[in-house]
Amino acid sequence: MFRSFPLLAAIAAILSAPVQAREVVTITVTEEWVSGGSARLVPADLAVERRAIASYGPFRVLDGQRAALVDVTDSATPAQFAAMLRDYPALATLEMVECPGTEDDRANLRLGRMIRAAGLATYVPDGGSVRSGAVELFLAGADRQIDDGAEFAVHSWIDEDGREADDFAPGAAIHAPYIAYYREMGMADTAARAFYAMTNSVGFADARWLRADEMRRWVEPDRTEADQAAAAPKRAAPRIAYLDLGAVLP
Repeated sequence: MFRSFPLLAAIAAILSAPVQAREVVTITVTEEWVSGGSARLVPADLAVERRAIASYGPFRVLDGQRAALVDVTDSATPAQFAAMLRDYPALATLEMVECPGTEDDRANLRLGRMIRAAGLATYVPDGGSVRSGAVELFLAGADRQIDDGAEFAVHSWIDEDGREADDFAPGAAIHAPYIAYYREMGMADTAARAFYAMTNSVGFADARWLRADEMRRWVEPDRTEADQAAAAPKRAAPRIAYLDLGAVLP
């Protein structure tokens, strides 16, 4: 299933290109924001880029104990994560700064399990944006921290035939990998199912935005299904334009 939000890597490429190259390149990116959400012009916090001492795909190593996630994940990301841990074995915290989602759900869930197995905490700072498949990675933290001012967004997955979650019966096997993953990340079965339903409560081309306090209610222990179902009240969501590419879960 494809789950990702706006990918503006082209702009990042321009910013990192020599001046001579930038002078002859013009790219126009259009997003329609109905309400809420962030309007970012680059796929990563430039402060993180300046602080980074090493780069592994979408990860930036900030020091011996902290790394940041600043871009979309794809099929190569699990191997990049493993290489980062090999070179920096004392890493303890993954800061989620600008996380648009994933181009490969299967690899993304594998990456989440790797984050949990490594015992890394996940942390979303004020201004951090965690969207689409990146939400699964946030849940992977052995400890999860959200600062006020952080934002989260979810939407339905879509398969290569254009079918979304609502096109399948609630008990269809296609839903099982996500529910199983949420249970592995510590949710009770009822909570995992409620969270999965919430993520699919808007279509693939829409977004359901969660503030920091709303997301905290989903990850606090011992929440009932009713508590968690009320954690993200329905409201108008921004409609966005973006490109999605990826592998399909079995």
